Amino acid sequence: MGDFHRCIEIILIEEGGLVNHPRDPGKLTKFGISQRSYPDIDITALTREQAIGIYQRDYWEPIHGGSLPVGLDLLLLDTAANMGATTAVLLLQEAVGVTMDGIIGPVTLARARQTMPDVLREFCALRAWHYEINRNEDVFGKGWFRRLFHMYDTAVSWHVGRSE
Repeated sequence: MGDFHRCIEIILIEEGGLVNHPRDPGKLTKFGISQRSYPDIDITALTREQAIGIYQRDYWEPIHGGSLPVGLDLLLLDTAANMGATTAVLLLQEAVGVTMDGIIGPVTLARARQTMPDVLREFCALRAWHYEINRNEDVFGKGWFRRLFHMYDTAVSWHVGRSE
């Protein structure tokens, strides 16, 4: 099952450090934690450990990352970091063909396990489509797609090498 510590290391590499791109709706971000989402946090003073705590509480736990199959845990956490936890769950539910209510429950989890590894590709296709219809795709699109392909490759390799 899912491994937060292994996943978060990949996410933090992708997210990088302090960024303030004028077209980023998140505004000032550090480790991928945005001022827009966390207006009461001093983003410039945010530590790596604090960011990890936020990812665990606000992204990993809502997606039930510890209950997800290896590989899918990474894709969902990365999508939650990039698009929000609810969007990540809705994309998973669409990918596995269950009711799209934005809540991970036993039906979604069971179906995700049953559809591995095919769900990895279907989930990424849905995420790619989501990028395509985003108004900032012209600025960030190449980076988003590079990141998505990297995550997909990593997820597949983790699934193939899993010890579940």
